[in-house]
Formats: sequence, structure tokens, C-alpha cells
Amino acid sequence: MLGTAMLRTFAQSEGYAAIGAVRSVSPRLEKIAGEASFVVGLDAESSDSLARVFAEARPDVVINAVGLIKQLASGNAVTSAVPINTLLPHRLQKLAEIAGARLVHVSTDCVFSGAKGGYLETDKADATDVYGLSKYLGEVAAPNAVTLRTSIIGHELASANGLVEWFLAQKQGIKGFTKAIFSGLPTVELARVVRDFVLPRPELTGLYHVSVDPIAKYDLLRLVGAAYGHDIAIEPDASLVIDRSLNSDRFRAATGYTPPSWPDLVETMKRSRIESR
Repeated sequence: MLGTAMLRTFAQSEGYAAIGAVRSVSPRLEKIAGEASFVVGLDAESSDSLARVFAEARPDVVINAVGLIKQLASGNAVTSAVPINTLLPHRLQKLAEIAGARLVHVSTDCVFSGAKGGYLETDKADATDVYGLSKYLGEVAAPNAVTLRTSIIGHELASANGLVEWFLAQKQGIKGFTKAIFSGLPTVELARVVRDFVLPRPELTGLYHVSVDPIAKYDLLRLVGAAYGHDIAIEPDASLVIDRSLNSDRFRAATGYTPPSWPDLVETMKRSRIESR
């Protein structure tokens, strides 16, 4: 989901040659990626495979969009989560350092329990599950790397595991959590942030929170439903209380980034989906 958005955004952007490192290339991915090229046969758990990708691509910037997600069982299994979520980012940082490249690594708000919200970079990561711990341990701090802690929604290539695709696949009424707070970005917006606010600032290193205005999942689904014409009933449900919203004042001060409104973000996400079909 994130990798596709990054690849498409940079392939369409003047001054960039976008290369996707992938296991394989489907016709749909080729269509979405446009002018991007590919290094095929990536095994993200193999040091030899990673070294081959760097040798073939010779990158100036590496964006790590590989990661197991919380919604799948593999994201909560030590044997699968640790190699991908924890070890891979550090391997990429070392390879990027040798290649003279910069690493942009994307982490998650799930390093926090969600007990309080408005989390700062200085707040202690207090997740206790395998997924949250594996992502926290994968955060990279190095002179050639920046870690963006955030959360994403968006359209998937061939699945419906995320919130938006899951919602659009529903045919009957659902529950919308009024006390589950989200402050992440559509993938297309995060790609724009990396292109326009992160890459032009080589001095940006270490950990930064990237977020937009917090919104309840219930209100977010109502916006998506209205924008996409997906008219199903959404019943307010206050049973789940969780707030992993991030405070991104530090990132905004360093970059000048001002997030669009949620209606604008949803409209941009929808437009990107239409254009990629």
C-alpha cells in the first residue's frame, strides 16, 4: 500500500528516477507505477538479496516501505515480525551508509499503547505486543537516516486488510468507533510529504512524528463513505477507547508542513485511486 503510493508519486515527479525493489511485478503494479522501473526478486530477509538490489539500483535515497501489518497474524509472530520490522531497517541503514545513500524509514504509532494520545517523540514507547515492540526496535537513528513515525490509510494493490478497503468492501451496516482516535495520513499524502518536505532537507535525521489533525474512526468512515458514495449505515460505538494520535509539532516546525483538512485528504485519496485505475 505505502510502497505503491511512493513509487507512483516519485515516478510522476520531475527530477526523480523511481526504482521499486519487489518480489515480483504484476500487470496492475506496472500500470500504477507508470515510468518507474523495477529490481525483481527481492528477498527482504536475505542480506545477499539486499546487497544485489543496492548494486543494481545504485540509489541516492532508499525509502523503506516493507513491513508486516498489525491486522495480520504474521505481524504478531516473533519469527516473522522481527526479521522484517526490526532487523531489515537496520540492514538497510548500513547498506545505505556504504552506498552513500539516505534512508527514509517509516514506523508506526502502534509503538504506543493508545492510553493517552498526543504522543511526543520524547514519550516512552509502551506497546507490549509483538508488533509494536518489533516496530519500535526497528526505528533507525543514524546520520544518514530519518525515521518517520506515523500511521497510514489508503488503497491496496490486491487485498483489503486496511481500514479503507475493508470499509468499501462492506455491503451492510457496520460499527464506527467514536473513541478510537487516528491521526495518520493517506499514503498519497505521506508520499507527498516525503517528496516535498523530507528529501529537500538532508539535515533531517533521527525520529520525527508525522501526523494530521486527530479524528475518530467513526467520523473518518463517514467522510470516506460520503466522498466515495458508499452509502451504508455506520452505527456509533463507544466501546473501544484508544488514542494513538501523535503530536507532530516538531516535524512541522522543522519542515513548514501544514496538513490539509480531512475532507481534502479523503478527496485526494479518492482522486489518486481513480487516476491509478
